[in-house]
Amino acid sequence: MKAAPLVIERTYNAPVEKIWKAITDKEQMKDWYFDLSEFNPVVGFEFRFSGKGHTGEEYLHLCKITEVIADKKLSYSWQYEGYEGSSLVHFELFAEGDRTRVKLTHEGLETFPVNNPDFAKESFSEGWNY
Repeated sequence: MKAAPLVIERTYNAPVEKIWKAITDKEQMKDWYFDLSEFNPVVGFEFRFSGKGHTGEEYLHLCKITEVIADKKLSYSWQYEGYEGSSLVHFELFAEGDRTRVKLTHEGLETFPVNNPDFAKESFSEGWNY
């Protein structure tokens, strides 16, 4: 059964173009995401990064961009090397005057191993809200 996706919405006091740059420029992504060796917002581009679990386990994240609509939407697959499961991350941007509403949707979390607390929906929520 497909579980409800994790959805987080926030509004920022910044124009869409500035938020788009924050989610697509690898130098700016270091400040809030991960330090990626390369990132190119183009469909088919693959990127990877390491992250730690709650007790220090190292996870290699494998991602591939699946959709790009400049200043509006960025989507990519999200998997872990050596673990079953595949999910999708979507960032959608909505201009609201000189502010931007960001809707983050992470779907497919139920496909990851259920016996690992690092893959629990609450763990993803904690990470995206950090």
